[in-house]
Amino acid sequence: MFRVGGTVPPMDPTQATREVFWNIEYTWLVYVLMVPTLAVFGWGFWLKIRRWRAGQPEVRFDRLGERMQLFLKNAVGQGRTIKRRYAGIFHTLVYTGFIVLFLATTVVAIHHDTPLHIMKGHFYLIFQSLTVDIFGLFVMVGVALAAIRRWISKPKLLVYTDEASWILVTIFVMALTGFMIEGWRIAVTDDPWAAWSPIGNLFALASDPLMSDAAMQTGHVAIWWFHLVVAFGWIAWVPFSKMSHVFTAPLNIFTANLDGYGGSLKTIDFETAERFGINHLGDFTWKDLLDFDACTECGRCTDVCPANTVGKSLSPRDIILDLQALMHKRGDTVLVSGNGDNGNGSGEVELLPIIDQKTAVSPEALFACTTCAACMEACPVHIAQMPKIVAARRYLGMEEADFPEGMLDMMNSLESRQHPFAGTQFSRVDWTEGLDIDVMAEMDDPHEAEVLMWVGCGGALVERNRNTVRATAKLLQKAGVKFAILGREESCTGDPARRVGNEFLFEMLAKGNVETMQRYGVRKVVTSCPHCFNSFRNEYPQFGGSYEVYHHSQFLDQLLESGRLDGNGAAVSSNGSSTITFHDPCYLGRHNGEYDAPRNLLAKLGDARQVEMERSRNTSFCCGGGGGMAFVDEPPDQRVNQERAQEAVDTGADVVAVGCPFCATMLDDGVNARRGDRDVKVKDVAELLWDAVGEPGQAAP
Repeated sequence: MFRVGGTVPPMDPTQATREVFWNIEYTWLVYVLMVPTLAVFGWGFWLKIRRWRAGQPEVRFDRLGERMQLFLKNAVGQGRTIKRRYAGIFHTLVYTGFIVLFLATTVVAIHHDTPLHIMKGHFYLIFQSLTVDIFGLFVMVGVALAAIRRWISKPKLLVYTDEASWILVTIFVMALTGFMIEGWRIAVTDDPWAAWSPIGNLFALASDPLMSDAAMQTGHVAIWWFHLVVAFGWIAWVPFSKMSHVFTAPLNIFTANLDGYGGSLKTIDFETAERFGINHLGDFTWKDLLDFDACTECGRCTDVCPANTVGKSLSPRDIILDLQALMHKRGDTVLVSGNGDNGNGSGEVELLPIIDQKTAVSPEALFACTTCAACMEACPVHIAQMPKIVAARRYLGMEEADFPEGMLDMMNSLESRQHPFAGTQFSRVDWTEGLDIDVMAEMDDPHEAEVLMWVGCGGALVERNRNTVRATAKLLQKAGVKFAILGREESCTGDPARRVGNEFLFEMLAKGNVETMQRYGVRKVVTSCPHCFNSFRNEYPQFGGSYEVYHHSQFLDQLLESGRLDGNGAAVSSNGSSTITFHDPCYLGRHNGEYDAPRNLLAKLGDARQVEMERSRNTSFCCGGGGGMAFVDEPPDQRVNQERAQEAVDTGADVVAVGCPFCATMLDDGVNARRGDRDVKVKDVAELLWDAVGEPGQAAP
């Protein structure tokens, strides 16, 4: 028999089309089977929606323009997914292939079931034949790449389940059988437009010498119905499998937090709250519950987690998946009904605990978090892992009084001395010795101060960091900035208390600081501590404290750009021959999006060469000091600061530049442990800038 074999015939392409149900009888069964398929599909998602609706209220459908931009970037455009190249490639192949195949199926339905016969002519050839074949191949290639990764490469970050394997097999079978039935139809009908379906045509050419027309027709019928049953079964299975992320992930991205990680923690109404913190599914908001269902098990959050990297038990992925499993297992009882039999038949309200030493949501894991938000930055579907960890910490701390010893000592110091450093002998003003610095309380008119220099506990009370605040103050003086400090009236912003879970102590300190600053009419704040910067910028407005807030690197950069600070001397500075690498503080970078200002300052340091660490900017690795971990004595083989210090030393840099007192302390210890015989210094950007532009003969004070 003559086969077309791919030669486009001299026919009118405007007449090109095909019979939808060629070789298929009892086509009414398609519609009969479709009814239970869609019913199960809809029921499955209704169960999810019902559980979500049982969560606490949260506004996440405001600012629709911004949300649509985020949706187009990271849902439609797969912006975060493609950052991991291999996974990004196969996911994009499967994702785009499914979209095109869905559109093609919709075209068939419109063509066959409505008066709009659109599957013909050039549209049929270019889209319904050529494009669909290409994207069907994309699906098969994408699944093959995913299978190689899951079954051969086996990276540690993945979750290995039979369900995930069956999903790959099912998708591949659907694509393969689709090409098989297309190929046999082409072969038996001598389709004159075969060349426009290149993959189906290959199946036709391969089958022709091996099978008779009758065999291909029989095979076509059998595989056609098999393809339909598998496809309908898969559709019905979607809401009950991880494939539900096809719908939950885009919704999760659309409803993501738009205000940055620095403002992602919620306040507590202590007068009305039944419980402080979260230890029950019903305490989560509907968006938190959606987060659980949106997880794709990709493991990127755990892969970038500093605590997990050094061998601690914390796994953000496993926390989300354990909560997801609990929600699926008991959600209808403890969420939808709001209660459940607690086991004794009494019908008493059941508060099913989520914190359990036997699960990933254990106290040990929760208190290992540095709140760096690397997990949130890495998540391709915008799950908020860190706020949930802090919420569980709140329960442990404020309901159970269960804090690690170092954190407990820190909070006792905050309560009694308004700073977290229990052993310090320094006062808030000792660092000013020899400098002529105004203190708000001693000024005739505090309003004359252009800015408040917020020193911070880590700057004033830790000996290693006093050089930083002195350098900052001298740079402000050199630029002619009229500034003042609060001195002994300055208290901790409360950031350490909030991150470890003591929200009550944080609010007490925050309200006290706001009252003090309002008394002096403070409008503009400059601080060298990113944690203080974040508190003022993102959290104090909730307590009536709205200020123009600058990290010292931002303010100094502006002074140089405006000419108020003369940077001409930097060209011949003592830093000129240095190689410098900058460590991005989590609360300046990821939490608040500032990466350039510190680097701009370093760029002005003569001929000093900047090199980047392997993980920098938004993928920077934490110093290990956030989330209260600076006050915890970690096991020697599980120290995050040494992991980061090794990365800094490996750049070959002579100077590790920082922009945070906690980073300075943590990396100083880490570099000293990892630098070997090399002379590697850790210095704040203000110290380096003062070395460059200070008075002749004056190094960092």
